Amino acid sequence: MKGTPRKVWAILVAAGTGSRLAPFVDSRPKQFLPWRGVPLYWHSVRALARCSLVQGITIVTPADMAESDRNVMENLLQTENPGIPWIITAGGVQRQDSVRLGLGTVPADFPLVAVHDAARPFLRTELVWRLCEAVHEPWSGAIPGLEVVDTIRMTAGGCPEMAGGTLPRERLRAVQTPQIFETAALAQAHALAEISGMQATDDASLLESSGKKVRIVPGDVENVKITGPADLRLLKDEQQVTALPCNGFGYDAHRFGTGRPLKIGGIAIPCQYEIVAHSDGDVLLHALMDAILGCACLGDIGSHFPDSDPAYDGIASVILLDQVLTMAKNAGIVICHADLTLIAQKPVMRPYAREIKNNIARLLDIDPAHVNFKATTEERMGFTGRLEGIKACAMVSALRITDHGVRMDA
Repeated sequence: MKGTPRKVWAILVAAGTGSRLAPFVDSRPKQFLPWRGVPLYWHSVRALARCSLVQGITIVTPADMAESDRNVMENLLQTENPGIPWIITAGGVQRQDSVRLGLGTVPADFPLVAVHDAARPFLRTELVWRLCEAVHEPWSGAIPGLEVVDTIRMTAGGCPEMAGGTLPRERLRAVQTPQIFETAALAQAHALAEISGMQATDDASLLESSGKKVRIVPGDVENVKITGPADLRLLKDEQQVTALPCNGFGYDAHRFGTGRPLKIGGIAIPCQYEIVAHSDGDVLLHALMDAILGCACLGDIGSHFPDSDPAYDGIASVILLDQVLTMAKNAGIVICHADLTLIAQKPVMRPYAREIKNNIARLLDIDPAHVNFKATTEERMGFTGRLEGIKACAMVSALRITDHGVRMDA
């Protein structure tokens, strides 16, 4: 149906030698240059994987890719899984050969294929959507193009110094990638080109030579290709820090019974109830720690302080909280606000509420005005209502400080 996007398999062409840039980067292919903590090509992998239409990717690498670069790629695919199926395949001598070899890996049930250059790390998913929506009858492909703002002159008589005619720039477009095509049409175009020996600088030219129509859609001025030495300045980040808001939720519960004296928020609560726990059983601090770990995406306290480890037998939860705060700080977390709720039928917590609030503010090193503590009952329902135990919930709001979009702990 016209305008209805179909699922896409992406081919990321990362097999080039980058000859124009190689002398300036220790002869290393530009797509493997490190930028923001990962190789240049990985930014395109991320962008393609973020688009819901793209449901698989083939990364075409140099046939003689360095072992160190291969190890980095395989490690990234495992540790930062793009979330879609992926294939690594070796490319050919020319870009056209690499695309053809990549096409050979595309599953048969993908109607569209997107071909993107790994040297364009600034790709935004909106462009992928526009291109996909543009591929429908009578168009077998869509490519992004930018209007040409400079006057384009031809040379004359085979002499590069002799000015010839002026090209009508209103009819010219500077073409980018990704270029998106009907998979079968592009495969047929490559097969015909291989038979005829035709060479082209992009896949749209091959498709047009096979009699198919290619549509030009508005490109993205930020979708720049890293080609020459002057482009390296685009990879030099300004010294800036970005703060991203995040939230974490924590929950914990403990049984009443013979065990540890009751502590809530680091404050001893004199009463007849004791807690069965491996540590000191401070249910409120346990919920708070899980909420902080949630802000940093670092799992839960059970994974860091397992109750099977005798080192934590009877340990004060304020000590564990200090370690959690260190982990959070290393992850770039700055805690802004904490909202805490204790659920217990007994003991009555009102006499201790202010002390608990102020102590938690001290432990978190934030203003008490940004700590809220409250206690409630469940109207004698459930295990707390039957005086079998106690539970707590915590919500923490924080900022995650990032450097150029990369996690501080990355």
